[in-house]
Amino acid sequence: MNRSFFGRFVITLALVAGFGLSPVRAEDEAPDAMMRRLSNEVLETIKADKSIKAGDVSKIAALVDARIMPNMNFRRMTAAAVGPAWRQATPEQQKRLQEGFKTLLVRTYSGALAQINDQTISLKPMRASPEDTDVLVRTEVRGRGDPIQLEYRLEKTPGQGTGWKIYNLNVLGVWLVETYRTQFAQEINAKGIDGLIATLEARNKANQASR
Repeated sequence: MNRSFFGRFVITLALVAGFGLSPVRAEDEAPDAMMRRLSNEVLETIKADKSIKAGDVSKIAALVDARIMPNMNFRRMTAAAVGPAWRQATPEQQKRLQEGFKTLLVRTYSGALAQINDQTISLKPMRASPEDTDVLVRTEVRGRGDPIQLEYRLEKTPGQGTGWKIYNLNVLGVWLVETYRTQFAQEINAKGIDGLIATLEARNKANQASR
């Protein structure tokens, strides 16, 4: 996945995931209403935070843990990205895969947050029934340059506090999970689960050292 593509992913994930916000009323909201509320609020939060815009990795990582993760099913995302090998991984390996994947996303592309300036979010009509527990929310990010078409897969998670959680993201026709699944499969086929873990950890150390 190239840096330009994933830079857009980080920006748009930040717009909808609730940086600096509490998950208010989320269990009672429709998924598109939740996305609209978080998007509008978080735009102003990020624009006003100089540390985030400067690419402060430690602060971004802390905010990811506190605010983004409660709005995502990151275990499901990691399992889907790893593919069938996830079921053969031990609990410790699964934990390290989740940590490595999250750190990779945060550290490699944290600088993309500085690009948030005058973006606005437009939500497209959602085709879903009230009883649906898995929905597609389609949006468009407008600002400088061409609009960015985004689609989010959300699942309803009753009893887990936030109601709806993001588990996949489509940027300009490319699904995040499927893109990483291809990369991870190559590592697993060549080196196994431990090899993928080692590769993630090595990339994260290299990203940290380069800052």
